[in-house]
Amino acid sequence: MALSRADREIFELRLERSRADLFDMLDELYGQRSDYEAISKALLALLKRSWAARPADLKRLDLQRDLAPDWFQRPRMAGYVFYVDRFADTLAGVQERLDWLDSLGITYVHLMPCLKPRPGDSDGGYAVMDYGAIDPRLGDMADFGSLAAALRARGISLCIDLVLNHTAQEHDWARRAAAGEAKYRDYYLIFEDDSLPRQYEETLVEVFPDTAPGNFTRQADGSWVWTTFNRFQWDLNWANPQVFLEMAGVMLDLANRGVDVLRLDAVAFLWKRMGSRCQSEPEVHKLLQALRAVSRIAAPALIHLEEAIVSPAEMLSYLGRGRHDGKEGNLAYHNSLMVQFWSALAARDCRLMTHVLRSHFPTTVTNATYATYIRCHDDIGWAVTDEDAGAVGLNGHLHRAFLSEFYTGEFPGSFARGALFQENPATGDRRISGSFASLAGLERAGDDPLATEMAVARILLGHALIASYGGIPLIYMGDEIAMLNDWGYLDDPEHAPDSRWLHRPRMDWEAAQSAQSGETAAARVLTGTRRILARRAAIPAFHGAVPVEILAPGPEAVLAYRRRAPVDPVLCLLNFSEQPQPVSAEWCRGEGVRRFDDLLAERPVPTDDGAVRLPPYGALWLV
Repeated sequence: MALSRADREIFELRLERSRADLFDMLDELYGQRSDYEAISKALLALLKRSWAARPADLKRLDLQRDLAPDWFQRPRMAGYVFYVDRFADTLAGVQERLDWLDSLGITYVHLMPCLKPRPGDSDGGYAVMDYGAIDPRLGDMADFGSLAAALRARGISLCIDLVLNHTAQEHDWARRAAAGEAKYRDYYLIFEDDSLPRQYEETLVEVFPDTAPGNFTRQADGSWVWTTFNRFQWDLNWANPQVFLEMAGVMLDLANRGVDVLRLDAVAFLWKRMGSRCQSEPEVHKLLQALRAVSRIAAPALIHLEEAIVSPAEMLSYLGRGRHDGKEGNLAYHNSLMVQFWSALAARDCRLMTHVLRSHFPTTVTNATYATYIRCHDDIGWAVTDEDAGAVGLNGHLHRAFLSEFYTGEFPGSFARGALFQENPATGDRRISGSFASLAGLERAGDDPLATEMAVARILLGHALIASYGGIPLIYMGDEIAMLNDWGYLDDPEHAPDSRWLHRPRMDWEAAQSAQSGETAAARVLTGTRRILARRAAIPAFHGAVPVEILAPGPEAVLAYRRRAPVDPVLCLLNFSEQPQPVSAEWCRGEGVRRFDDLLAERPVPTDDGAVRLPPYGALWLV
């Protein structure tokens, strides 16, 4: 397809803008290879073809977002995450439910894995056998394009998963590799015997020790293939530049089909090095900077969410640190915020949360922000280090054990009801499954009105946290109507071995309709969630680039942070206990409060006795 003069000039300008970000990284990764020059030429040709094929409305969106590069950081951004089949059966069904998303104030939708997976067990869709096709149970690419256009017409950005670390063993590349084609065998990490795999295993960590022990799988011909996650998920060999070229093509094809955000899955594992964990190696960040440059050249409306559930120091690197500052991921999950929410809620104590958020996270990041969440499709692992626990007088091992017992409901007095996902016998650590509402106490509350009131307040506290902390708040499907655990997963032979299906129920549309009115717990959560997102959208200080400063207000059960906007900064106070908490009005004034008006409830806050009084599990956003 021939480019117009204007399109050719725009392409050349964007190529020049990002040339160093792309080719400096590729030179370092692949420059010593004899095929590098040919690969570089092929990549340039791919970029030009993709730009030429890009639809006119998406080219206009590219220009719009080039002129407003902070579009994804703005307070009106609010996300909703779901499995298509669990939300509305098919892609066409999702299109029929867009009014629901509008009514919540959603401007970002993440469709959980929807590209064609292998048949049978597919790790929830993360074992992809065709990046160019949709899971036929959900529809086809025509349905996908129609939904993408409908979302775009409503101002809703579309996010989907792109699995970078591995393909399904049924993928065409893997089939050809298994058949002995040398080109495709080099797409994967295949070893003729187990001598090298055994050496690698000495420093590797098992991701699923219960269901998929080890990191390699023996094939029928006696060879071994690297399989970090499951025997049917073959790790790609990113040391081969042909893999980079292939995946860049996949990425740009999806962008041209209307995808706004690519959630790049399992990025920490992309580069392998003997003697290491093979996680977050320096080459990973070079690859991710280069992939972002590819997008900025040929599809600049597209941004990257890098999925790396790692320690805080590692997580920040996926938003770009050092030489990659401002040049890598646009979004990264704030896993620590989620973990610390549940920790503080169980302990009624925010000291650990305050320490972790203050010690490990900068007040702002460059050209990027966080994806904040309270629950997602996955389990909760208690990412609390012994060092952080010790800094506030806790024993890390005992605190992690307490959290596991509390959220399974075993701990005396626990309000929660969840289930174990996996247990590591070597460390004693146990991961947890459960819906937001059930972990927050609504399932156990039963008909007890006070327990129900407290559970509803905990849920809204979580939504107020992610809406005000910074970044894009992500609400997992059903949390807006307080859906409970789905214990029926135990009756499904395919789901019963994996307790994560406990918190992956089908959307209850009858309950959603009922929640539109009345005083049920679901109705109160729905009304509160809508209000929180509407108020967030109206407050400029909640822009993702505005610094977040963690404060120490005095009461141990209170988390405090200031969004330091140049005009009208906001002080956020959140009570993590069922007891009212007083915060000194004088302290608030010292932190910049000039008017005791709550921006969330839109009413004055009394300070008659010299204190701001936070109700049980209450949140205040003070001017």
